[in-house]
Amino acid sequence: MAQKNQTFESSLGELEKIVRKLEDGDLSLEESLKLFEDGVRISRECQERLSQAERRIEVLLKDEKGSPILQEINSDTADEPRQPKIKRRIVFDEDESPF
Repeated sequence: MAQKNQTFESSLGELEKIVRKLEDGDLSLEESLKLFEDGVRISRECQERLSQAERRIEVLLKDEKGSPILQEINSDTADEPRQPKIKRRIVFDEDESPF
């Protein structure tokens, strides 16, 4: 289970393990739901960390001379959590393939 003090990389690794277990399909419904819930939570934590890093990077801009300057972040969007993009994958059995 991911914890707040884990690094982004370790959280991402844990998320990848969860995905592999769910893709194997050898779990009970309850185990699958629990892993799915954990995966969604970890995914949101990772997305928030990425958003925070992006905001930190956007604050440092360069002026005409190439010197870094600080620029205020638009407070309307800085506090809004971003929703992760979800990619969907369709899996066909070999005998059901549309190709």
